[in-house]
Amino acid sequence: MAVYVKFETPKEVSDNAYAVAEIVRDSGKLKKGTNEVTKVVERGDAAIVIMAADVEPPEILAHMPALCDERNVPYVYVPSKAELGKAIGLEKPTASIAVVDAGNAAEKIAEIAAAVKDLKN
Repeated sequence: MAVYVKFETPKEVSDNAYAVAEIVRDSGKLKKGTNEVTKVVERGDAAIVIMAADVEPPEILAHMPALCDERNVPYVYVPSKAELGKAIGLEKPTASIAVVDAGNAAEKIAEIAAAVKDLKN
């Protein structure tokens, strides 16, 4: 497990996170890439952050869990940066995304946030 991965995400929760990415791609607004995600979290504009667990080098995302905790932004891990990229319509992998406008995914985001809160405790 990568150094920045703070808890094991059950498959059902990570599948939901991919689904959120797809829904937001079509009905909401998201930011992709660690630099953009960092800015959105720092500004307090992120509804949730989704990070890939297979990012190399891990330092790319090492700061993100602590930043999210500090800003009270829920975050979740998915196994694959390639799948995360695909979920938002990219041909390239992406290390992380932040949902800025949940669109039709608000309910799913709330479910993920609740599941992740239980995992972190």
